[in-house]
Amino acid sequence: MSGLVIKETIMSKIGRKPIPFTSARVAVNGNMVSIDGPKVSFVHELPEEVRIAIKDKSIVLDVVDRMDRKHKVKWGLHRALLANKVQGVEKGFDKKLTIVGLGYKAQISGAQKMVFSLGFTHKIEYDLPAEVTVEIDKTGQSLLFRSADKFLLGHVCDIIRSFRPPEPYKGTGIIREGEVVKRKAGKSKASGG
Repeated sequence: MSGLVIKETIMSKIGRKPIPFTSARVAVNGNMVSIDGPKVSFVHELPEEVRIAIKDKSIVLDVVDRMDRKHKVKWGLHRALLANKVQGVEKGFDKKLTIVGLGYKAQISGAQKMVFSLGFTHKIEYDLPAEVTVEIDKTGQSLLFRSADKFLLGHVCDIIRSFRPPEPYKGTGIIREGEVVKRKAGKSKASGG
């Protein structure tokens, strides 16, 4: 017989981690999980292959067949999605964008409307979803977005960044916190002899 070794159980590294919660209220009804907090609530539907249990203020997920690769993938995915929803209910998420450029800025106009001046001939208006809030500093160049929904928050920040992506020559544009913009050298004048 060849040197083939079969492990008894193969576990998802992410899926097996319990999801602790403190202030959130978690209720399970079949394959539907509801997570409620003081300001926001989420409902998450689990696939048939994924099992859920609540143990000591933690959500524990498992799958029907730990040897099946498709089951393991769903195990890890739904554990990550549920963990994001629990954190969103309890603490929320925030993302910071910085606008770099002379005269580039953002302002709040009305309840949920943002107006951007980004060096174009026109101003760009954007309606923020009700679930996302923004704080803008005095210069109008530092923006802090907050939301309980991590996916929606990332989507909004991506849309806003697309209005003026970072430019590699001057380094101007809308930059995410921690993002490194690779700079390029511009054309230099040839020295005459």
